[in-house]
Amino acid sequence: MTENHIPQRYATNPAQIPGMTTAQLRDTFLIDDVFAPGEIRLTYTHHDRIVLGGAVPAGETLALGGYPEIRSDYFLEHRELGVINVGDTGIVTADGETYELVKGACLYLGRGIHDVSFADADGSAGAQFYLFSAPAHTTYPTALVKPGEGTVRELGDQLTSNRRTLNQYIHENGVRSCQIVMGVTQLHPGSMWNTMPAHTHDRRTECYLYFDLPEDARVIHLLGEREETRHLVVADRQAIISPSWSLHSGVGTAAYSFVWAMAGENQAFDDMDAAPVTDLK
Repeated sequence: MTENHIPQRYATNPAQIPGMTTAQLRDTFLIDDVFAPGEIRLTYTHHDRIVLGGAVPAGETLALGGYPEIRSDYFLEHRELGVINVGDTGIVTADGETYELVKGACLYLGRGIHDVSFADADGSAGAQFYLFSAPAHTTYPTALVKPGEGTVRELGDQLTSNRRTLNQYIHENGVRSCQIVMGVTQLHPGSMWNTMPAHTHDRRTECYLYFDLPEDARVIHLLGEREETRHLVVADRQAIISPSWSLHSGVGTAAYSFVWAMAGENQAFDDMDAAPVTDLK
């Protein structure tokens, strides 16, 4: 039997940015193959030791196993996991308990759960589960949150093209976790900016998964330091790794949604350092 492996992305620092080509930036910070039918695809980043990826059952049942890169007999032996479904309704089974996730629902699975699998719901063949995992020092209870049941915040303004609805699922005042902070933001029609002003938070790594983006549309994602910015052109259902030192913001050619997920030193959502647009270069 072939042993499964997780491709690795090594940690970076700001001094590398000025000399990077577009291809190098994409190879370092962009994950362009998150979802593949009939597979669980994962990427391990050494920034805060996050593992992220996708599970697409496509009519099968996919089991989440152990991997040599995390040195565990089973995936959640030393980790916790946030799951958000960005496709049709699907089923997650955790140690015999089943959870139905409609599109946009979030499931938290804590350390110590041995058997985890993903499947389509009856009559559905299009579930797409986005997975975000971080090391965990203790166990918190499993929790399922449906769309609209978390903490909902309305942000931005139509006049600045960034009116958006932010759904906080896993956070210090919601579903409890060791490290993970996770939710979904939906831009309103006619709005394109996901975050402005951009910001950094030196205490956490944040990853974005862009979805519900039309096939012929793209998001221009900003990264880097405020005086040395770069950009990546991102398509639907592609993910970005944003190190703690990098700002993150983006503008699309059409409205879209994105999953934001963080892990690091704290879980304070508002712990961020703004980078006013007048400071960007």
